[in-house]
Amino acid sequence: QVHLEESGGGLVQSGGSLRLSCAAIGTRFSDYSVAWFRQAPGKGREFVAMINWNDFGTRYAESAKGRFTIARNNAENTATLQMSSLKPSDTALYYCAAYSTGRYDNAGVWHYWGQGTQVTVSS
Repeated sequence: QVHLEESGGGLVQSGGSLRLSCAAIGTRFSDYSVAWFRQAPGKGREFVAMINWNDFGTRYAESAKGRFTIARNNAENTATLQMSSLKPSDTALYYCAAYSTGRYDNAGVWHYWGQGTQVTVSS
């Protein structure tokens, strides 16, 4: 059983930065690709970024390009999402996901999820 725990969310002013972390417990993290999704109130779960398990290749949503950076440390079983130049539209519950069996930007193909960490950006 894979257990993911997110941390690092909080309240930040527009233009500020936050660093989210995802810790994997109970599994070897290096076997899985990892992604971050987010969900704003009343909206569906939206892809943010993904990092491959093998070549550490990354993919980003257009809204995240140039502002967010996804990284992983397999030795520590962690993944991070560094977010900068934050906007009020980035306000959402951010989820870490692992083990994809399909297209990376489809939330439905990711098998393991954390509980989420709230990010609120004030204007």
